[in-house]
Amino acid sequence: MGIIFRPKYISFDCYGTLIYFQMSPMARKLFADRIGADDMERFCKDFSAFRYDEVLGDWKPYYEVVYNALLRTANRWKVPFRESDVAEIYAAVPTWGPHPDVTEGLARIADKIPLVILSNAMDAQLVHNVKNLGVPFHRVYSAQQAKAYKPRLTAFEYMIGQLDAKPEDFLHVSSSMRYDLMSANDIGIKDKAFVNRGHEPGTPFYNYQEISEIGGLAGLVGL
Repeated sequence: MGIIFRPKYISFDCYGTLIYFQMSPMARKLFADRIGADDMERFCKDFSAFRYDEVLGDWKPYYEVVYNALLRTANRWKVPFRESDVAEIYAAVPTWGPHPDVTEGLARIADKIPLVILSNAMDAQLVHNVKNLGVPFHRVYSAQQAKAYKPRLTAFEYMIGQLDAKPEDFLHVSSSMRYDLMSANDIGIKDKAFVNRGHEPGTPFYNYQEISEIGGLAGLVGL
């Protein structure tokens, strides 16, 4: 694996990339009384698709994103919708911790290159998840601050502007092509790392380095 370059900042997606994202496991648990085992995978894929669709428009609180996506999914499957399910999912988000490879991998670079988070989250959620990562971050930006969710370019513009930086100052790291790396490419971030967590396929057109875990970042930047 060759060195990309020594970036001014390494920016990260949080949920899914650093934090183990548990939306589908929770949906499986909560809807086990309404969706059969043979259909649950497709149900969770629909829930994921509706969440993505909900963040493409004007910003709204993340509770509304989850509420609307779960309601649309339940309606599609013609099963009862319960707001208590939304509340349980939303309350669980701040308790989620990192993937096993994350803390050690980040510790190898955290004192050498400033680390930044750009996350589709509310501030009150994100502060707890970042604390669970166990390493210091230079800056943490949320969709609530940017008033836009990824994949909208507005979110990336916010991060870049807040740091008074240029797109070429970043190495952006994510396990999602659709939410992060396609938009990072469009905004002009040339250097990208795709953490292959197995929940999305890669798309080589977008010119990234693929790594299997966060520990691979040190090699990309020559540490």
